[in-house]
Amino acid sequence: MITKRSISEKGQIVIPKDMRTYLNWKNKENITLEIKDNSVIIKKEENEKFLEDFLNVPKIKRKSSWKKIKEDLENRHEIH
Repeated sequence: MITKRSISEKGQIVIPKDMRTYLNWKNKENITLEIKDNSVIIKKEENEKFLEDFLNVPKIKRKSSWKKIKEDLENRHEIH
């Protein structure tokens, strides 16, 4: 699915309803913007509960705490 949109004077774009419906994105849902090469990737924000549950599986040795992993994920999405 491909569509073209213009960027408003405020730097905003609208994600078409058919795309939001296809992706099951709801109003006021958080998304993540990622710059990769010369493109912007827009994706639904990761569910922290899923990550926390995944990292708390018994008998898994990990070198990082949940807090450290969360900080690393937040820092990865900052633009310098």
